[in-house]
Amino acid sequence: MKLVSFTRLGSFGVGVLVDGGIVDLTGKLGAASSGLKSLIAADLLSASADYVQGRAPDFALSDVALLPVIPDAEKILCVGLNYETHRAETKRPDNQHPTMFTRYADSQIAHGQPMLIPHVSDRLDYEGEMAVIIGRGGRYIPEETALSHVAGYACYNDGTVRDWQRHTHQFGPGKTFPATGGFGPYMVTADEVGDYTKLPIQTRLNGEVMQDATLADLIFPVERLIAYISSYTPLSAGDVILTGTPGGVGDRRDPPLYMKAGDVVEVEIGMLGTLVNPIAAESAI
Repeated sequence: MKLVSFTRLGSFGVGVLVDGGIVDLTGKLGAASSGLKSLIAADLLSASADYVQGRAPDFALSDVALLPVIPDAEKILCVGLNYETHRAETKRPDNQHPTMFTRYADSQIAHGQPMLIPHVSDRLDYEGEMAVIIGRGGRYIPEETALSHVAGYACYNDGTVRDWQRHTHQFGPGKTFPATGGFGPYMVTADEVGDYTKLPIQTRLNGEVMQDATLADLIFPVERLIAYISSYTPLSAGDVILTGTPGGVGDRRDPPLYMKAGDVVEVEIGMLGTLVNPIAAESAI
């Protein structure tokens, strides 16, 4: 299934994207189906698949405004330097453990919404990544069973304000500006994805390929990330793990290439679809 979060007629909703539009799940499976995070937490994905069978769309995709896949994520846990090509271009040393930082839910935007260049910088960079959405929470989750805790996967653009990222040795300030985290257009359930390592990942800026890799290239695979992260913080349904970006970021090009107003950036990950976001200056919105 392809699940979307949206607003329609002033109300929040959740639905399944099908041919011709969206089958609305909002409230159809009880109070827990008011949003995608609560739907996942109530273990209603299988029931959602059953509900959708044979149903015509309730409305067209054009009738809704998409939201970030999980607009109200409790935790957004980001992994840095998780492709060898990116680690090499940053000239950082090998690490025995994942490089971790966090992003805030209110920094996210949906497919089609503009990523904003903030007033205080002109160095907004793209970072195409695969997002992992946790389905079943836990603590000290072993690698062998980690993928059973995954609800689904989605495209993410972990936009980075590079000069603010370097203000200190902590990445946080450059990773949490409003409207810099593109998340969408939908979540594909884990059962449909199967082996995530077979997925290609590509980022394009104004149609030109900037990043090109596969999820098999991850230094720390999803299973290891879930095991590691759940050791230091409990994972909950609807939590999001951003798995890192491949080499080819604008900041490490010669000369550097930062996004500017009027640009369009796309993150495509195989069957997870294509996340598209225009770029705009904060003052223009």
